[in-house]
Amino acid sequence: MKFGVFYEHQLPRPWTATSEYDLLQNSLEQVALADRLGYDYVWAVEHHFLEEYSHCSAPEVFLAAASQRTRRIRLGHGVVQLTTNQPQRVAERVATLDLVSGGRVELGMGEAAGPAELHPFAIRVRDKRERWEEAVKAIVPMFTRDNWEFHGQYYDFPARNVIPKPLQKPHPPLWVACSNIQTIAKAGEWQMGALGFSFVSPEAARAWVHRYYNTLLKQPRPLADYPRNANIAIVNGFMCAPTDEEAIAKASGWTFFIFALSYYGRKGVDAPGTSDLWREYQDWRRTEKAQAALKSGLIGSPATIRARLRQFEAAHVDQVILLNQAGRTSHEDICMSLELFAAEVMPEFQARQAEQEAWKESVLDGRLQLEELDTGAYDLYAHQNEDIVRLTPEQLKARMAAKEAGGGN
Repeated sequence: MKFGVFYEHQLPRPWTATSEYDLLQNSLEQVALADRLGYDYVWAVEHHFLEEYSHCSAPEVFLAAASQRTRRIRLGHGVVQLTTNQPQRVAERVATLDLVSGGRVELGMGEAAGPAELHPFAIRVRDKRERWEEAVKAIVPMFTRDNWEFHGQYYDFPARNVIPKPLQKPHPPLWVACSNIQTIAKAGEWQMGALGFSFVSPEAARAWVHRYYNTLLKQPRPLADYPRNANIAIVNGFMCAPTDEEAIAKASGWTFFIFALSYYGRKGVDAPGTSDLWREYQDWRRTEKAQAALKSGLIGSPATIRARLRQFEAAHVDQVILLNQAGRTSHEDICMSLELFAAEVMPEFQARQAEQEAWKESVLDGRLQLEELDTGAYDLYAHQNEDIVRLTPEQLKARMAAKEAGGGN
């Protein structure tokens, strides 16, 4: 397997005048360390207005800074919100980042979570899937065509040459966010890499890997003309320490991550500038759910983490993305964790990377037929508003229309 590191840029209150500065500088140091240690990817989210949970509203700036401190690590948008950005601006920024980084960009694309982020941009939740699909159709040709115009329902612009063009040809590899686990199958349909943000268990991973590849091969429906990117990456909470007990003691950031994500999914932005998620988190962190979360992540000694990763490897997950920067996890603990993992865990799995590539090649060329496994038992969802993640776009539209007809918001 390959390994990535993941950044939400979490910053629980209280803050000082330099809190955000320190956060970004420490994160850049961590990425430089990850590059030296041999990690394969760094992924940065795009979120807006989600205080404490994510202060990463301009990931292209952070990734550009990281590109000048690193040499080989791939720079992943995990993801660009296509719904809150103009397509031409996405193409311009991604191409520029690809140029300044020497062609190391991975382009993950997503819809944004819900009303807390979408409404300030005058975007309706019910339209986000259609907007996303239309944006993909608009953006991809901008990377290669010197004269391109687009006229759709949501985006309309005249013929222009969108410049610059990316260094990678025809463009950086394309990925899609899978906050709703069922989107993993859609990623296969769209012929894109699947960025699994639903914290999939090893047991679920095997079923969804089979579903992804079978859909990719048997039901292809790319949204535009682009190369297939057959890859599955899974995000997991992470803390590596000499013993399980030490790792669990240092991993409270993971449970804060889950709490804060759920909080914004349920309540939205209810107190701009005055909320205190860290204070509200204190009771929840002692619950059975929080304690179970500590056991579900990649949290423990090198031996414990190796055993769990072998399950993901057996499921043929391509990449595990390690979520270490969360809550109040210290810079020192993050660096220690990255170093220990790189020394005692990562080499075993990187040494077998060729076996994974051979397996994938045999699947893609049809020599190996994957069993159609039932994924119904593994309909797991990220900790968000159920109205947003559980409903199909059609169901969501119907519900929103019914609310408006009844005078609701």
